[in-house]
Amino acid sequence: MLDYLMNDEQRQLQAEARAFVKGVDRQLILGMDAERVVYPGQYMRDLASSNLLGLRFPEEHGGRGLGWSEEVVALEEVGYLGTSLACLYSLPSIVGEAIHRFGTPEQKETYLKPTLAGEKFTAEALTEPRGGSDFFGVTTAAKAMEGGYLLNGQKRFIVGAEGADYFLVYARTGDGPRDISAFLIDRGPGVEVERVYGLMGTRGGGAGRLRFRDAFVPRDNLVGEENGGGAIFYQMMIPERLTSAAGALGMGQAALDVAARYSTKRKAFGQPIKSFQAVSFKIADSITKLDAARALIYATARCVDGGYPPALQRRAVSQAKKFATEVAWEVVNHAMQVMGGIGYTDIYPVERLLRDIRLIMIWTGTNEIMDLIIQHEYYKEIADEDSLGQRREVEQDAPEADAAGEKVYE
Repeated sequence: MLDYLMNDEQRQLQAEARAFVKGVDRQLILGMDAERVVYPGQYMRDLASSNLLGLRFPEEHGGRGLGWSEEVVALEEVGYLGTSLACLYSLPSIVGEAIHRFGTPEQKETYLKPTLAGEKFTAEALTEPRGGSDFFGVTTAAKAMEGGYLLNGQKRFIVGAEGADYFLVYARTGDGPRDISAFLIDRGPGVEVERVYGLMGTRGGGAGRLRFRDAFVPRDNLVGEENGGGAIFYQMMIPERLTSAAGALGMGQAALDVAARYSTKRKAFGQPIKSFQAVSFKIADSITKLDAARALIYATARCVDGGYPPALQRRAVSQAKKFATEVAWEVVNHAMQVMGGIGYTDIYPVERLLRDIRLIMIWTGTNEIMDLIIQHEYYKEIADEDSLGQRREVEQDAPEADAAGEKVYE
């Protein structure tokens, strides 16, 4: 419904992404879900040859110099393929954000450029067995030595681990609670990839565990400043959460499309089931919420593209991720309810989408962490507004507003 908000360039990109998605072999999706495919390398190479990777990055590095307002359009289309393929599509954008904003020219040439060309595959290594949402609880350690660092520790739940040629890794580099740094670490000696997870959904993306045993990392592979990993992490909230939001939108829309078409064909009591309000109202509720999520995502993309204050960007991407993923989950459940028992079988892809969508309310920060950030930034905003006196003092618009004795706070 919101296509009218797009300009000609965005419509053209939508058409390109849609054509690519239509051309993906269904056997790849089926093979990944059945875990016959461990990592879809050719899919990533095909995206690169279609010039769809890293849309936001400069042309000299293989991107197209576009913005988030364009990337979310493409992400929604790729979301139709499910969580694994949407996430793998997003990884060059996510890891690329750190390299593009904090990396050296040499790092951009060595890592970002070949990634966008489909010559190197990447993954982000953040979560650890003892900590997920607690970023500064990182225990993986990088000890400085001549020429670089010696890395020891482990990461888990790394999507793309099986196929990645290099990883963006956060490790502790000092004794202070925030002394964490980011590194680009090549697959090689001391870097062990263990694929150990049997996943409910989001399969075939090579999710695994990384172990670092005295892995040497050249100093040139430090991203940004030593002990400056926090600044990178805060910036990475944007691509991690905005890609999750836009991908979820596509998955929810895909489930709804299947259910809505089914409701026009399936008959009960002599008429198509879409004639019954119990069905059609679920469709109406689903499309309304998807459009609301879409509007929030588009507005968030504009916020980031416009360079608005970082605190506002963090709040916006957290709202978009929370709302879009929860809407997608609600919509896929509505779709299954509309279809009844057949929706619970593998005759239709709704059951796979339901298994896929469940994960995205957990990763890149759980939705409860999104709530934490949203309320924190909002309370800061109203405190600033109160100090500046910019808005009407609505509290006074009550008949007994001056009854100070009734306003007891402690």
